[in-house]
Amino acid sequence: MRFLTRSLLGLFFAAVSVAALLFAGMTLVTAIQTRAENAGGAGGEVRERVFTVRAVSVAPGQVQPTLSAFGEVRSQRTLELRAPVGGRIIELGAGVEDGAEVTEGQMLFRVDPADAEAALAIAQSDLARAEAELRDAERALALAAEDVAAAEAQFDLRNRALERRVGLTERGVATEAALEEAELALASARQAVVGRKQAQASAEARADQARTALNRQEITVSEAERRLADTTVRAGISGTLADVALVEGRLVNTNEQLARIIDPDALEVSVRVSTAQYLRLLDDAGRLRDADAQVALEVAGYEITSPGRLVRASATVAAGQSGREVFVELGNPRGFRPGDFVTVRLSEPALDGVALLPASAITTGGEVLVIGEDNRLSARPATVLRRQGDDVIIEVGGLAGLDLVREVGPMLGAGILVRPLRQNAEGQLAAEEPEMVSLDPERRARLIAQVEGNTRMPEQVRARLITQLSQDSVPAQTVERLESGGGARQGG
Repeated sequence: MRFLTRSLLGLFFAAVSVAALLFAGMTLVTAIQTRAENAGGAGGEVRERVFTVRAVSVAPGQVQPTLSAFGEVRSQRTLELRAPVGGRIIELGAGVEDGAEVTEGQMLFRVDPADAEAALAIAQSDLARAEAELRDAERALALAAEDVAAAEAQFDLRNRALERRVGLTERGVATEAALEEAELALASARQAVVGRKQAQASAEARADQARTALNRQEITVSEAERRLADTTVRAGISGTLADVALVEGRLVNTNEQLARIIDPDALEVSVRVSTAQYLRLLDDAGRLRDADAQVALEVAGYEITSPGRLVRASATVAAGQSGREVFVELGNPRGFRPGDFVTVRLSEPALDGVALLPASAITTGGEVLVIGEDNRLSARPATVLRRQGDDVIIEVGGLAGLDLVREVGPMLGAGILVRPLRQNAEGQLAAEEPEMVSLDPERRARLIAQVEGNTRMPEQVRARLITQLSQDSVPAQTVERLESGGGARQGG
């Protein structure tokens, strides 16, 4: 009984093995037949792969390069607010705060003027004393002048008396003693005149000293008045307040910086360029060209722009720096602030006989791929004159009138067959007319049956392919896909 059971089990496994082998053989034969049927229409021929590329035509022309660099915005007019005198701030002007707009002459803050007022009062008192001293010296000078005049008059009188005595003595009327007495009186009068003149000179010196002291005291009073006026600080220019450190009641020192006034309408950009770029900004005489510029500031995805003008270059190169520093004046500073990091685009002299191409058209070896008449690629060297952003400026030369590949990929190279896409008159890309083939009835029927039997293909795609295959001329690419077994991909 056990032997019978084992025999039946062995027969069962043998039958299952034979059935599996038969099923595998039938599957293999079916696959071979299907492959043969699919490859039968193409005759086993392997078709060359064609790449679709975007083409750009090269035409010589004039291109004005743009030099792009980064710079920092700064103000051309900045006024530092410093305390002219030390003391306590007792008053702030209306609206004096960081970012506030002020006008020229507006009161900003006032320092306690008590000390300045006391100094002015003392100076004015000293001035009054100097004026009194000058008046006294002038009166003394006037009296001294009168004394001199009286002494001179007495001298003249004594001189005439001596002359009379001399005449009388000669006639024998007067004695010698009387003559000597007259001479002594004249000498005494002369001595008196000299003494009065010395007193007058002393009075003049005193008056000069008093006048000098008065002038010095007037200067002291003026200085005191200026110090008193300096206790009130006003805006020297119109602009915006920045770095404000003003608090009522704060003690400040002389010359301490308390704020800055920035003129928002007088802004410029400091740009550092390489030496080679700087040389392109010079004219034939070696002077900086009056070049136009555009300044752009990116803010949260938006771009604020302003026209500009190249105005000057720095005379020296700072320690540790390289290149050259140039300055661009902003024509419309609205929206810009000192300290902004901006992009500056400077216009260079125009180049002739060049073409502007996308940077993707240049290979890593500095070549371009030319599309030939048979749509095959060939590599040619290109001379790149400028690189600006995503574009390059090349020297046209022998590339004039040729079509180039706009975007060079890793699969493209010399000898590759391509299908170029060119721009039409509206600027849209348009492919060349597809290659059409005519099908004989047997081949057409086989392809239609193949499409109808492909259940994995969507119904809309199947209907479109059947419509195409029913036409007199069918795109060669469609026939190629179907005959190579790619019909299922149409539905993908």
